[in-house]
Amino acid sequence: MMRPLDMKVDHESNDEVPLSLSKATPKMHSLDFETSLGQREVSGSRIFKKLKNSSFRSVYFVLIKAKINMLLPFGFLAMLLHGKHGLVFFFSLLGIIPLAERLGYATEQLAFYTGSTVGGLLNATFGNATEMIIAMYALKHGMIRVVQQSLLGSILSNMLLVVGCSFFIGGIKHHPKIQHFDKAAALVNSGLLLMAVMGTMSPAVLHFTHSEVHFGKSELALSRFSSCVMLVAYASYLFFQLRSQQNLYSPVNTEGIEIAESFNEEEAPEITHWEAISWLAILTLWVSFLSGYLVDAIEGASDAVKMPVAFISVILLPIVGNAAEHGSAIMFAVKDKLDITLGVAIGSSTQISMFVIPFCVVVGWLMGQPMDMNFKLFETATLFIAVLVVAFMLQEGTSNYFKGLMLMLCYVIVAASFFVHVDPSSDES
Repeated sequence: MMRPLDMKVDHESNDEVPLSLSKATPKMHSLDFETSLGQREVSGSRIFKKLKNSSFRSVYFVLIKAKINMLLPFGFLAMLLHGKHGLVFFFSLLGIIPLAERLGYATEQLAFYTGSTVGGLLNATFGNATEMIIAMYALKHGMIRVVQQSLLGSILSNMLLVVGCSFFIGGIKHHPKIQHFDKAAALVNSGLLLMAVMGTMSPAVLHFTHSEVHFGKSELALSRFSSCVMLVAYASYLFFQLRSQQNLYSPVNTEGIEIAESFNEEEAPEITHWEAISWLAILTLWVSFLSGYLVDAIEGASDAVKMPVAFISVILLPIVGNAAEHGSAIMFAVKDKLDITLGVAIGSSTQISMFVIPFCVVVGWLMGQPMDMNFKLFETATLFIAVLVVAFMLQEGTSNYFKGLMLMLCYVIVAASFFVHVDPSSDES
């Protein structure tokens, strides 16, 4: 009886094992195949969502997150209003303010990936992109006085208003402590500003003393020659600052290093480097488009609001162009980082006077426009006195709220002077 049972069990087991094996094998393969397909679909959807989220994140950080972007719709309103020069001018002015600030933001994001040296140069260059775009558009349309006065106003605004507000707010924040900064770097920038004053003063003095060899031509030739010399001097300054003497006079390099260190400690880049480059291109084109409306409406706005063109060019336009520098300089002064504050404000004035103005003269030369460095007597004297005042304020290497108040009051006097100033025509000169 036991034998048949054993044989039956063995028979059943022999029948069942191969069947179970034959059924299990295809099931395992199908499960593997379905799992691999599912993983591919999930990874593909994750990549798609990542790209989608990345683009939306980029738009959010650049166009939505900052509160100053609430002014962006004014730019679109300026495009819709035709013929109303006063409204077009002020709406385009308000629309450019957030774009200038966002240009600075995109440049800072790109500086995360480029390093301190290239990042410092990018900050200096794109910090003045708005002024350069407005100047190029006005120069193309032959509005030479608007170019001269807007660039002069940018220098005065950075030296007096931006530095004054930074010293004043930083001094109140850290009172009774005296804030310190690198005196050597400040003196180098002051020397370059005095050299720029000499470059603008020579054509003006030559013109108003009537001592030209060829009247009307010698000052233009002198301006073009001086511009080429100043461009060489500024390139030498950058090389000296970033390569030869990094430890002695390095506001841009120091700025880049300190910004990089603070970013590494506190923040991380919010957008990728390709997104930063793309936004720089988009914002630059956007500023260029709005600058056309702005420049075209200057004379009409002057007549509509009974405000001199000189006041609009020297005071209002630079305040818009320097919005990014103004905010960042005050922020670093509150954090007791005055070297970065001066690197932003005085460094921007140095770049405009030693690079942007000579560059505009050379570009005007290529365009066939008689752009020169004769800023007229009133503007040249104002620039000379302002540079002297700032040089005296910086020579000690310390700051307090009283120095900031003095610089701001000097800017108020300059603004009042240009409000009652009638710009003479070339014939009257």
